[in-house]
This record gives sequence, structure tokens and C-alpha cells, in this order.
Amino acid sequence: MNTRLENIKKILDEKKAENIEIIDLTSKDYIVDYVVIATTLNPKHGFALLNYLKTDLKPQGEEFLRVDEDDEWTIIDLGDIFIHLMSEKYRIKYSLEDFLSTIGTKEV
Repeated sequence: MNTRLENIKKILDEKKAENIEIIDLTSKDYIVDYVVIATTLNPKHGFALLNYLKTDLKPQGEEFLRVDEDDEWTIIDLGDIFIHLMSEKYRIKYSLEDFLSTIGTKEV
């Protein structure tokens, strides 16, 4: 796992995000190389996690290209990494892990 992903996972883990999963899509035909998914405890926790990520990662040169946030699901676009901060209800409902596992491999 690369250092950027380790940093993201460490921040989320230290700030009590649950069920953190990193999905490697480098061998798949998808718009990013990695997807990080973490479960939030409540809307305030999700907002706080976003702020912790910004505070810790921006000084390291990480660019937050786009952030879409609401109470249940925040998506952070770092260019080659998407971070999904989801309520447990949304995580179960949308089952991103299952969706991402169905993405086809790149054709050579």
C-alpha cells in the first residue's frame, strides 16, 4: 500500500471511522486507482472526518479536487483516489464494495 493510502487510513482510524476498506482498482478500467470507504458514526462525525483529512493531507500536497457532502455520504476526489465517508445505512444500501468488485479488467 502506498504512503498516501496509509496516511488516509491512519487518519480515519485515529478519528474513529469504522470498517475502513481500501480497494485497489489499478488493474481495472475505472476512473481512479483506489477507493477508500469508511463508515461514519453520525453526520457530525462525517463532517469532522472530512476536516481532519483536509487539515492533515493538504500540508502534504494533497489536492482536494472536489468534495460532495451531505449528512449520509461524503465523496472526496483526490484525482486518483476517491474517499467515501458513508453512514452505515447508506453503506449497506449502496454496497459500493460489491459494485466495485464487478468492474471489468483493462483490455490490452
